[in-house]
Amino acid sequence: MRKTPVIIDCDPGIDDIMALLFAFASETLNILLITTSAGNQTQDKTVSNALNFLDYMGQNVEVARGLDQPFYKDLQIADHVHGESGIGDVTFPISKRKESKRYAMEAMVETLTKATEPITIIATGPLTNVGALILAYPHLKPKIKQISLMGGAAKGGNVTPTAEFNIHVDPDAADIVFRSGIPITMSGLDVTHKAYLSQADVNELEHFQTNLSDKLVSMIRFYQDGGDRTPFHEENYNDVIRLHDLCAVAYVVDPSLFEGDDYFVSVERMGTYTNGATVVDYDKRSGQTPNVRVLYEVNREKLVSLFLRAVKHCS
Repeated sequence: MRKTPVIIDCDPGIDDIMALLFAFASETLNILLITTSAGNQTQDKTVSNALNFLDYMGQNVEVARGLDQPFYKDLQIADHVHGESGIGDVTFPISKRKESKRYAMEAMVETLTKATEPITIIATGPLTNVGALILAYPHLKPKIKQISLMGGAAKGGNVTPTAEFNIHVDPDAADIVFRSGIPITMSGLDVTHKAYLSQADVNELEHFQTNLSDKLVSMIRFYQDGGDRTPFHEENYNDVIRLHDLCAVAYVVDPSLFEGDDYFVSVERMGTYTNGATVVDYDKRSGQTPNVRVLYEVNREKLVSLFLRAVKHCS
């Protein structure tokens, strides 16, 4: 089976850990490089979490440190969601290897340059590294097959009333990515809120009774990604665990899991109340050429089945 070559840019992060696990278990992905961004936690913690988890999983993929700060804003982290370490109350053995001697930019440039076919970038955190790559090396855009990202929303937000966290952390980098002309698939809140583990799913995972499943259950029980339910949220808002970042990986593994359409999407960088919002022309009135495939439906049962199978495979 021919595998899809990918670079994963992530900010581990509880849901990043689940996304990485899903990627490792896939028989269709060839993971060439992992780069880390600052987002769910600081850069020091996300690179450490990535290294420790990869060692725990027996994966020898290069891990390269990305930029420590967004383009222009102060860094905003989500320790209230992911905890002081970034992965809740869970610990993995300290990695015996070091991060790459190459920074993320250099590692991505060299990986793309040497590639014999275009590479897919899967981005599950703020787009600082990817935006910087495109800004500094625009001639490498043809070497990028597509970008599958978790971020944004057609309607609403989860860090402000209008903005999703990953885009809000670095809207300037996101703007560069969305205007790049590279094919983009956006797994925003519109679809990730439908991609969730129910309490029954978590109970099934708990019954695996392996070291890996126990750690995942502990992280999941810690994970509080949405705050309190309001009248504007779905009824099960506080009762489920959303697989936000996993969607960006799952789309590359099996696009048939999702439904979406092509829309023109721009990133608001200046608004007083809308900074970091992804403005989706969902009724297609702007006349602008669509630049993003926006996902809005997912086969939740099949996605969860694949995730649980991935955990069994990796345990």
